[in-house]
Parts: sequence; C-alpha cells; structure tokens
Amino acid sequence: MVTKQVVVAWINRLAEIYHENREYLTQLDAAIGDADHGTNMVRGFAKAVDKVGTMESQSIGDILKAVGMVLVNSVGGASGPLYGTFFMRAGMAIGDQEQLDAQAVVSLFEAGLDGVLQRGKATPGDKTMVDAMDPGLRALKASVHAGQPLEKALQSAALAAEAGMKATIPLKAQKGRASYLGERSIGHQDPGATSTYYLFKSAYDVWGKSTS
Repeated sequence: MVTKQVVVAWINRLAEIYHENREYLTQLDAAIGDADHGTNMVRGFAKAVDKVGTMESQSIGDILKAVGMVLVNSVGGASGPLYGTFFMRAGMAIGDQEQLDAQAVVSLFEAGLDGVLQRGKATPGDKTMVDAMDPGLRALKASVHAGQPLEKALQSAALAAEAGMKATIPLKAQKGRASYLGERSIGHQDPGATSTYYLFKSAYDVWGKSTS
C-alpha cells in the first residue's frame, strides 16, 4: 500500500529528479522548443515540495490537487497547465483515501492522463508527453490486472514510458511549439515525454521500494 507519507516522498523525489536532469531537459527543449522546460519543471516542483510540507493533516487527494494548483500557477508554457491538470485530476480521483492499493494507483494515473488528453488535445504519435504517459499507464494497468505486485507493475510502467519517450525521436511534432518546426522536429526526443518518463520512474523508485 502507498501511504500519504510515500506520496509526499514521491513529490520530493520528482523535485530531485527534475533538478538532477535540468540541463538535459533544457537541451532537449532547446532543439524544438523554448529551452525552458528544465527550468520550469525545477521551479514548479520546488514550490510543490514547499506546499506539501505544510499539508501533513490533509488527504492524499488534497495533496495531489494542491500540487496541481502550484504547477498551474508557477510553471510556464504548456507544461504548467498539463502537469497541473494531471495532478488535479489525480487528486480528484483519489479523494480522501489515506493509502492507495494497486488499483488506486492505476486510477490516479488514469485520471491524470484523461485530464492531459482533454486539456492538450494530443493523441499518441503527436510527439508530446502523451507518447510516454499512455504506454506507461497501459503497462501499469496490464500488470495490475495480471495480479503482479505493485513494485513490478510500476517497473513495467516506467520501462514502457521510457520506450515511449525514445519513440518520439523519429516522430514529426503535431502539437505545441515543436509543431511549428515541421519536418525539422524529426530526430529530436520530446522534452515533455522525457519529463513524463521521470514521473513514472520516480513512482517506481519511491513507491516500488516502499511496497516491496
């Protein structure tokens, strides 16, 4: 089971992993975007960590919704609204639960992806964060449905998200600023798909270890 403390640890790990990969995300974004994705994600999750540090008595759902609001208000470009929507929808799906079983973890990511799809209007193959999030969720759901432990399911999700991230390299961007480049966007890994891979990887790093 994933407790509230472990959810908070996930947010802390996300802040760390984005800080560790700030320059990498910036380099990816410099090729097809505004070169600010790394900076934006670091800033947003640093503020999210500050926020959740004051919410010890709140539910998991309230914590996730608060993270979403912070990201909407502090992360620039398309990433803020999209990641903010992911966490707000995830929080709404979880509600006042004090700990999450495997199916609840699936519901969290499923609601988050639904929000991203509605907000961004992207579909798999458009060279966006969806190209990592969709296969990550599919792998997570398949593993949980097969009765695998949450640690194994999260590992499968992270690997699938990583594969989806790498699969954006040969794609032509259809959404966002990268789409303005047309054919020139081909050959570059999408920064949003990369930060989404970190979303799954950090969940495996923190939640997988806590439930093993």
